[in-house]
Amino acid sequence: SPRAAGLGLASMVIVFFCNSYYIMILVWGLFYLVHSLTDTLPWATCGHAWNTEQCAELFHLELCRNGSSNASAGTGPFNLSCADLASKRSPVIEFWENKVLRLSGDLSEPGEMNWQMILCLVTTWVVVYFCIWKGVKSTGKIVYFTALFPYVVLILLLVHGVTLPGALGGIVYYLKPDWSKLAEAQVWIDAGTQIFFSYAIGLGALTALGSYNRFHNNCYRDAYILAVINSSTSFFAGFVVFSVLGFMASEQGVDISKVAESGPGLAFIAYPKAVTLMPLSPLWATLFFFMLLVLGLDSQFVGVEGFITGILDLFPQPGAGSLRRELTAALCCVVCCLIDLSMVTQGGMYVFQLFDNYSASGITLLWQAFWECVVIAWVYGADRFMDDVARMIGYRPLPFMKWCWAVVTPLVCVGIFVFHVVNYKPLTYNKTYVYPWWGDAIGWVLALSSMLCIPCTVLYKLLRCKGSLREVRAARRGPSRLRPQPISAIL
Repeated sequence: SPRAAGLGLASMVIVFFCNSYYIMILVWGLFYLVHSLTDTLPWATCGHAWNTEQCAELFHLELCRNGSSNASAGTGPFNLSCADLASKRSPVIEFWENKVLRLSGDLSEPGEMNWQMILCLVTTWVVVYFCIWKGVKSTGKIVYFTALFPYVVLILLLVHGVTLPGALGGIVYYLKPDWSKLAEAQVWIDAGTQIFFSYAIGLGALTALGSYNRFHNNCYRDAYILAVINSSTSFFAGFVVFSVLGFMASEQGVDISKVAESGPGLAFIAYPKAVTLMPLSPLWATLFFFMLLVLGLDSQFVGVEGFITGILDLFPQPGAGSLRRELTAALCCVVCCLIDLSMVTQGGMYVFQLFDNYSASGITLLWQAFWECVVIAWVYGADRFMDDVARMIGYRPLPFMKWCWAVVTPLVCVGIFVFHVVNYKPLTYNKTYVYPWWGDAIGWVLALSSMLCIPCTVLYKLLRCKGSLREVRAARRGPSRLRPQPISAIL
């Protein structure tokens, strides 16, 4: 259906934005990895140039009962009231905000660029480029290492984590569900959008990579394998994370819910704090951030490869050779790197959150997935698509798949989409800073830049058609009534 070409354009816009901001996770990970190669971790102690007078290494919060201002808590040789202790800041948080982010007070205050972060940014993009510039054959060989090495590190971290005091409490907290949360709409929104993002649904990257497969490759089986491995790895990694969070809660004397950060805070605040409490802390910090870097590179390869494939297919030149691909990959990396310069300023975290919340996750992926299912199941035809898959793999998928494409997935997407709209709140950072109206407006421009590709392409195609809409539809349906078309003609 040529009128549905907007789906491809939308997926390319989404994956471009994703490539631009997702690499910041790698940049921060590389920064932490370099700073882990020391005898004493720099975020473990106060007294550095980036620390303030409010920095405190020890917090005995369990001594402050009921928030009494007359109670006292010992921090070294000093006695502080609970009110004074509440204003103290951990060196881990100060390293993250004052050294890594150099966080400004507002989105409108970009401030200066961090030359150390710029160096990490350029280094990361150079590594990504030379891993993908030759195509999927060279990338596939690299992925053997980047995909398997994290499992080795996760197993080592789990073996060490379960031996820590308080680890059992963290694991019990992880496995014991709070059923009352199922009544909250935000839980379903977060779960649905995370699955879409985790499986790369709607990003177009899987479609691009799948185009390199042999025609008879069993994509149906691969889809099940992908889902099982992805979710099983996430479940296994939860034991690693919560064994450490249980240890942190035990050491600090607080409930585990107060140390379980989400988002970047888990990787760059909670876990760095945890390794400072472990013996041989630089070793565990190095292993963790190297694993984080390898995992991030794996995802970045897929996104960049998917975008480059889309560009090359959009402007095909069969005799151009590999030089055209290498130049396209270089241009893509340079453009994304230039965009990323806005995220290594003092206001960079605010820009990063705009991209993360609007451009390539949540509402945009739901919109994309809904229309993909509608076009496949109701425009092209679910039965015809089942026949195409059977022609490739040698047998028809289960009928359940057809009903998923036609009914289940569109309804789920619409439901979560409505939840998103009804429960929409202005974007905030760290639960304290509320974005200005124009900041949210920029975010919606990022979201609509991909979402509007679909209806705008339909409108453009209709305006370009000769004759009435009824005549166009009849002309398109005519040949299929006379005889079934071969798969090559359909594609």
